[in-house]
Amino acid sequence: MAEPLKNLLHPGVVVAIADALGHNAGTFDRRKFMALAGDGLEALELMQRSLQIRDALVETLPQAFPEAAAILDACLPRDDAEGISGWSLLPVSQYVALRGLDDFDLSLSLLRALTPHFTAEFGIRVFIDRDQERALATIRGWTKDPNHHVRRLASEGTRPRLPWAMRLPQLIRDPQPILPILTALLDDPEDYVRRSVANSLNDIAKDHPDLVAAFVAEHIGDASPERRQLLRHASRTLLKQGHVDALGNFGFAPPAGINARFSLDRSDIVLGESLGLRLAVSHDAETSQKVMIDYAVHHRKANGATSPKVFKWTSATLAPGASIEIEKRHAIRPITTRRYYPGTHRIVILVNGQEAAEAGFDLALE
Repeated sequence: MAEPLKNLLHPGVVVAIADALGHNAGTFDRRKFMALAGDGLEALELMQRSLQIRDALVETLPQAFPEAAAILDACLPRDDAEGISGWSLLPVSQYVALRGLDDFDLSLSLLRALTPHFTAEFGIRVFIDRDQERALATIRGWTKDPNHHVRRLASEGTRPRLPWAMRLPQLIRDPQPILPILTALLDDPEDYVRRSVANSLNDIAKDHPDLVAAFVAEHIGDASPERRQLLRHASRTLLKQGHVDALGNFGFAPPAGINARFSLDRSDIVLGESLGLRLAVSHDAETSQKVMIDYAVHHRKANGATSPKVFKWTSATLAPGASIEIEKRHAIRPITTRRYYPGTHRIVILVNGQEAAEAGFDLALE
């Protein structure tokens, strides 16, 4: 069984932070910090643990933020010297976000110094929310930083809908201010950074699909394979939704002359089992056509309606008169993000985003 995520912040982390602070702050009350940070720690979940350690920092570091920031900066790893790193820095980042808002530039500088040792993507968001123009002016400069962790912070920290983090409502409404940041990182040499750019664009696509489709169209001409992969990943939500312009960016036109025959290997299934999917696609148009084949499972909800979830399948180029036959298995098994209900479900084949065939099955929970 995998180790619970909450154990990334364990009592040993509290000791390590206390040791580093004690070494760099002569008046640090180590005993008080240990008592506050460690009180009932093992009964808490990950973010609760982090916030408890953050609050212990608030109680034991100097009240003057510049003085506290200097101590925290001194605790970061330097050259071969050890320091606070990894998940131990999550509560430090949260401390800066809580206590450093009145020392804007100093706080952003500290978060930039912190991020090579553990991402500060959660910490910088309160500064963006407080003064977006001022924060983004600094963050734009990070796109040229020699450290790839800092460059990634410029993209990841400004994502409008970053998982686990506070949303940025101004950027959800109008993402234009972060497009120059993403543009500057399109050809970053690190895949780690480019994936972050793609995820940010995919976030934006959920609220502004036409904007992202147009952005991709603007930057896909003569794109390198790496940039093209980034733009394809950025378009994944739009492609699943069958967005016409997004499909067109990758050569997928509305299907013409496509005939699909689809079947399942069974019509009844018990939760935990899998279905066999069989699909035959023929093409009777006069010119070759590039096709993207996905399928949507329409899961039954409590009220009897259904909700689709799109899954990728394959892509192919079909010559006039050509046909393909493909098969796969799809498991219907319990997952934490979905509750299953018994009854009729549908699987719909999507060719270039348009429905082409379907089949149904009945699900029993036991």
